[in-house]
Amino acid sequence: MNRTRLLSSAFFAATLAACAGGGPAVTSNGPAPASTDCTGSCATAASLLAVADIQQVIAQGVAEAQARGVHATIAVVDRAGNVLAVYRMGTAAQHPVLIATAVNAAGQAVIHSGLDGLGFPQDPNLPVNIDQLAAIAKAITGAYLSSEGNAFSTRTASQIVQQHFDPGTAGAPSGPLFGVQFSQLACSDLVNLSTGTAPTVGPQRSPLGLSADPGGFPLYKGGTVVGGVGVLADGHYSIVANIADHSVDIDEAIAMAATYGYGAPINRRADQISVNGLTLSFTNIEYGALSTNPANAAPFASLTAATGGLIAVTGYADGLVHAGTAFGQPASGVRPEGGINFPGQDAFVLVDASNMPRYALQAGTDGANALTRAEVLQILRSALAVADAARGQIRLPLGSNARVSITVVDTLGTALGFVRSRDAPLFGADVALQKARTAALMSSSSAAAFIAALPPAQYVATTPAGLTPAAQVDLGAYTSAAQSFLADPTAFTDGLIAYSDRAIGNLSRPFFPDGIDGTTNGPFSKPAGQWSVFSTGLQLDLSFNAILQHVVYAAGAPGASDVLPGCAGVGLTFAPTAAFSPAAAAPRVANGLQIFPGSVPIYRGAVLVGAIGVSGDGVDQDDMVAFLGLQNASVALNGSINQAPKNRRADTLTPQGVRLLYVQCPQSPFLNSSQENVCDGY
Repeated sequence: MNRTRLLSSAFFAATLAACAGGGPAVTSNGPAPASTDCTGSCATAASLLAVADIQQVIAQGVAEAQARGVHATIAVVDRAGNVLAVYRMGTAAQHPVLIATAVNAAGQAVIHSGLDGLGFPQDPNLPVNIDQLAAIAKAITGAYLSSEGNAFSTRTASQIVQQHFDPGTAGAPSGPLFGVQFSQLACSDLVNLSTGTAPTVGPQRSPLGLSADPGGFPLYKGGTVVGGVGVLADGHYSIVANIADHSVDIDEAIAMAATYGYGAPINRRADQISVNGLTLSFTNIEYGALSTNPANAAPFASLTAATGGLIAVTGYADGLVHAGTAFGQPASGVRPEGGINFPGQDAFVLVDASNMPRYALQAGTDGANALTRAEVLQILRSALAVADAARGQIRLPLGSNARVSITVVDTLGTALGFVRSRDAPLFGADVALQKARTAALMSSSSAAAFIAALPPAQYVATTPAGLTPAAQVDLGAYTSAAQSFLADPTAFTDGLIAYSDRAIGNLSRPFFPDGIDGTTNGPFSKPAGQWSVFSTGLQLDLSFNAILQHVVYAAGAPGASDVLPGCAGVGLTFAPTAAFSPAAAAPRVANGLQIFPGSVPIYRGAVLVGAIGVSGDGVDQDDMVAFLGLQNASVALNGSINQAPKNRRADTLTPQGVRLLYVQCPQSPFLNSSQENVCDGY
């Protein structure tokens, strides 16, 4: 198959000097139950992947790959995102990868925009690969999207991030987590930077964000998530473009075999959960349909160099097998808060390697109207209380409460406090901060100027000589387009409109109104023919240079330097060769933008003072926790802080004759109440 050639040795030398059903299951301790009763409290200090577990997972994947006659790259991570091992079958030269949502008959990418269409081959004289990065991203996705209440795979992710939900269904709105793929980025200032050796505190970064390419699953022991496994064998890092496509994916088959004995409990899998009346996907292949019986896989110790071997991955893995951390314990970076600031609320916090909170409560840093520490604490307490009372949308068993991460920021994007529910999926930590920062930035009077001052996104193309400049995207063009779209030349310059993440999401969809095929694109989106999950518009372009810099580094390019914390403000120039410059922007969106619901700005009277972001459950639940959390905190604080004035909210705008949305709260949202329309009137 012909694949686009992106990176060559000449360029780098010159420029970068429980059971999943369908068959029996086993664990290291004997037969596994077909389901679980865990509801968020099963994890203990002993809930971790041991070296023997990781070796078994890899050996089972290798056996299936051998039976299918392919070379697979297999990555295993713990729940905090630490890469515990990466195993590559065959040689690096046998693992070219093309990033593409679709390919033509010649095997070439259909779309060339953003990351879509980039190919990363291997030069015999200079290994430069991303098969290992794709496998890691898939493994992290399986671990980060899952919990004791829900098991999501990368196939699930593919279903919920595309322009239609379900994918391939014309006229349907976009996926509920549209845009989540550009989270957990290596440039994020929330993720930790592993040394690439022994596991440390998380959340750890993902080299390609969250993955929508089948071949990534969570790993479970005793009903609780202990990590994830990811596989890349088919040479494509892609999506499932049509939900009706039930063909078996090679990567997914190998990854499913790898989970044998560590599979998701049958009653927690995504295919037992519905969102907006649609059942989620988990896998297209069960254990009984595999080419091998994983229970009979040759032991890891018997694998020879002729088959493959463990590999080091720059910034992620040292070529050895490491035991994972136990999630919920200090070593994982997530632990109980201890009742100090959240008595009786079963709160959890992020901690550093010294077991100290990473986001200790603080007052705002942005002037006389800044949020006080007491106000930040009350907002977090009130929002967590709403989540505790709310009915979870993506959790089983039915009747579980919502489990989320909650962040408050000031107008400069400084994180003033963080709290999370027990067993909330870990992806929500980074996303909650993204959402809060997005609402704070886009509701400010300096949003357009800030974005316009950022370096352009420098797309790249390939020639026989290697990486060369292609299209250059002026980020300020997005806000200019939005001003025209809204028929308001002062939009994003006067601070008169309060934008939630739901409203910014409306403006970031490839169709406006959302899901109506054939209409124009939102001003923050790419148009039809250029949009893909690898090229979303302003969201990606703001972080594109930083993402590319890290990929070049982690792919093993000699002389390449890693990206520093800060997704916005990284420059990429060709003068005449490629050179990245560090992020120069203020940390207002230091971990990137987010474009699905779950945030609202915070005001003191009519003055913007910050924002709250929530992520981890259904998006309507996220909206409600953010909105009612702020509202209840306002009441508790006698109105010292408040919602955006009603006449300034984004739902007063009707671009193209269509009203934007501000928040959308779920029906009958509380577990012990029949109350409806809970967000009305505020």
